[in-house]
Amino acid sequence: MDALFQLEEPLKARRIVVAMSGGVDSSVVAALAARTGAETIGVTLQLYDHGAAVGRTGSCCAGQDIRDARAVADKLGIAHYIFDYESRFRESVIQGFADEYMAGRTPIPCVRCNMGVKFTDLFALARDLGADCLATGHYVRRVLGPPNGSGAPELHRAIDPARDQSYFLFATTAEQLAYLRFPLGGMEKPAVRAIAAELGLGVAMKPDSQDICFVPDGDYAKVVRKVRPDADDEGEIVHIDGRVLGRHKGLIHYTVGQRRGLEIGGLPDPVYVVRLDAVEKRVVVGPKAALAVRSARLSEINWLGGDFSGPLSAKVRSLARPVPGRLDGDRLSFSVPEYGVAPGQAAALYDGDRVLGGGWIEETESAELASA
Repeated sequence: MDALFQLEEPLKARRIVVAMSGGVDSSVVAALAARTGAETIGVTLQLYDHGAAVGRTGSCCAGQDIRDARAVADKLGIAHYIFDYESRFRESVIQGFADEYMAGRTPIPCVRCNMGVKFTDLFALARDLGADCLATGHYVRRVLGPPNGSGAPELHRAIDPARDQSYFLFATTAEQLAYLRFPLGGMEKPAVRAIAAELGLGVAMKPDSQDICFVPDGDYAKVVRKVRPDADDEGEIVHIDGRVLGRHKGLIHYTVGQRRGLEIGGLPDPVYVVRLDAVEKRVVVGPKAALAVRSARLSEINWLGGDFSGPLSAKVRSLARPVPGRLDGDRLSFSVPEYGVAPGQAAALYDGDRVLGGGWIEETESAELASA
């Protein structure tokens, strides 16, 4: 069996579809797939066209990046197809992104994109093309479980913690995992760039994408306004004790845990955004202690852990460290109070490096109230 793609020999009888975004990671995956001798087909989904993003590199799935993907495919001598999924992406990801902000929640569009356009629609395309698997450039590992590494595949964190993307893939189902391949999960980024340079790929030193792909300048509010013109409706900034402290310029400019930019003065101690009240259009603030959360209720839970039960670790932000906790039904409890937990965020669940699954945070329970 091929080690990277976990396909049965002979590889020349296999067909691999590679999701190509135009970046160095997916380009190297395509190169590694072609190197096995399997028939390799690159597929790029055109997902959006937001003005500046068309000519901007590192934005993924638009403009220059599509041209880069085509150039890499030509260099490797593999077939390359582009499919227009702009309408589907707008409806399933961008619209949801705007709606979440307007509901006072903290959206994570990358997970929704993986759940929908990439790991549903792209799956269907790969199967229609007769592929034995769909390979992507995500930094996670697909590990064959017991007995003796021949059992059902498990999802594990990448060996490079700085690159690990397992948080964004918690919603990957067992059925999808059986078909997916992640050849880069066991590599570090410098090694990936070295492969690209060795092959003479023009994307070898291309910068990584830093922002949400459809927000080319990092201005989330501008994107939300295009979808929801009422996004700048003003309202009150209210302390948790009921005091009205000022006015805000629209809920989309605030997130739970935010301290700077509140534009309220005269307070003896710093205050933070504790929650966003979309119904009353209020930004509720309070001391840092008010951000402490003891537990959270999850929805749309995806479970990859089989019969696992007991203590686990949970990650509620992509850059946060996993913290000890326990899942009872839809209730995720933290062993010690966790900060910066907000409705709309995802909670990825782990047993060591193994991804057990996760869900969407619907509501939180204050540690202060829980201990009262």
